[in-house]
Amino acid sequence: QVQLVESGGGSVQAGGSLRLSCTVSGTVLTVTRMGWYRQTPGKQRELVATINIGGHKDIADSVKGRFTISRDTALRTVNLQMNSLKPEDTGDYYCGAGGVIYNTDDGPRSGDYWGQGTQVTVSS
Repeated sequence: QVQLVESGGGSVQAGGSLRLSCTVSGTVLTVTRMGWYRQTPGKQRELVATINIGGHKDIADSVKGRFTISRDTALRTVNLQMNSLKPEDTGDYYCGAGGVIYNTDDGPRSGDYWGQGTQVTVSS
């Protein structure tokens, strides 16, 4: 009943740019926060950038000044503009939506959801 659909990603040379987008769909009433996380082999998934319903943003220090997160008014879509990409930005990027309240036949439910992930490869 809730799906996150990601787009973007791909391969780019160092210094290049990519844009990731994520849209939450389904019988959604409210989304509290959305954002992007990344994972590299042998490491835990880490926060890249998130934005909440009030517009507050959390940006990882490693990407500050290079990545920008934006959202639509209803917080159903978030975009991550990634500029000045570095090889260490390589990884699998996952969209996450937290505090999602959605309708079911049995009434409203809440939960957190992940997208399927999209790969970003930055070559030197």
